[in-house]
Amino acid sequence: MNGPNLNLLGRREPDIYGQTSFDDYLPKLQAAYPDVQIDYFQSNHEGALIDKLQEVGFSYDGIILNAGAYTHTSVALHDCIRGIKTPVIEVHISNVHQREDFRHHSYLSPACKGVICGFGLDSYRLAVEALCNG
Repeated sequence: MNGPNLNLLGRREPDIYGQTSFDDYLPKLQAAYPDVQIDYFQSNHEGALIDKLQEVGFSYDGIILNAGAYTHTSVALHDCIRGIKTPVIEVHISNVHQREDFRHHSYLSPACKGVICGFGLDSYRLAVEALCNG
């Protein structure tokens, strides 16, 4: 699940986020895990992310969430993650701790099972690995 502006991957600040769109990356991720159903959702709207988390948060085995800038602002997403049963892994493409100070704090991390950041799109694969291996 991706949040705001991540629909622009491949075009937005490629020096930070790379040159591959998530639509191009997703089939590769799915092919690497043929026995795992990997669904995808992206929204630029906080409420839509919350609605989706609530929709799948009691039936999926795991959720990988890159909430983008909402990571640093959203108590509502934090509360939602706390309210669902499915474990959530927070993911970031860049190493947020090497960036602006405001990106160093996550409202989501305390509610998530774990955090992976700084490995480009491979951060998503690492999150799938973490969910598959418990």
